[in-house]
Amino acid sequence: MSVTEIVLIITELVGTVAFSVSGALTAIDRGLDAFGVLFIGCITATGGGILRDVLIGQTPPAIFLNLYVLGAAALTSMIVFVIAYCKRKTYHTVRDHIEAVNSIFDAVGLAAYGENAVLSVCIGMLTGVGGGILRDIMTDATPYVFRKHIYALASIAGSVIYYIGTRFGVGTAISTFTAMAAVVAIRLLAAHFRWSLPRITLDTDRRL
Repeated sequence: MSVTEIVLIITELVGTVAFSVSGALTAIDRGLDAFGVLFIGCITATGGGILRDVLIGQTPPAIFLNLYVLGAAALTSMIVFVIAYCKRKTYHTVRDHIEAVNSIFDAVGLAAYGENAVLSVCIGMLTGVGGGILRDIMTDATPYVFRKHIYALASIAGSVIYYIGTRFGVGTAISTFTAMAAVVAIRLLAAHFRWSLPRITLDTDRRL
């Protein structure tokens, strides 16, 4: 196994842990039981990859062939549940600490596919945000990606960088690392400076 492959596996696991922590915290906030926390944590971590594989015709999805990813998501979700259960009296303080650390690793591990630019960018974005969208839909919330910190645009930027790099001969490894670095930088800057896309705030109390 090459150094590049090892690094990619590590980054995939980091992304898996980050997404499953996010999903588990959301499930706990919604008052779900242990199985609900486990399920939402796993679907947040793996949902984007499953949707990607279904769209490109890869069956069964890779997540069911590489069980270490699913195992990492399940283990992480249960660890978060146990910590929250043991620290339930100070949960909100603990949650803030976990969220602060987790934000550093968020949005790692984008992927692109094929020679079609539009397909590559869309699949890369879906891989990055699909799990979070499924998480929010299943917990009856407006998907985070549509309202906070230009999450989707970070994924799109990473996918574009990956596609351009591989298309013009830069190489898969360099393109992947550059794309990941760009996504992480955009996400951290957006979170720190509270960047958001413009939106319309309507006066819901006004009667027409």
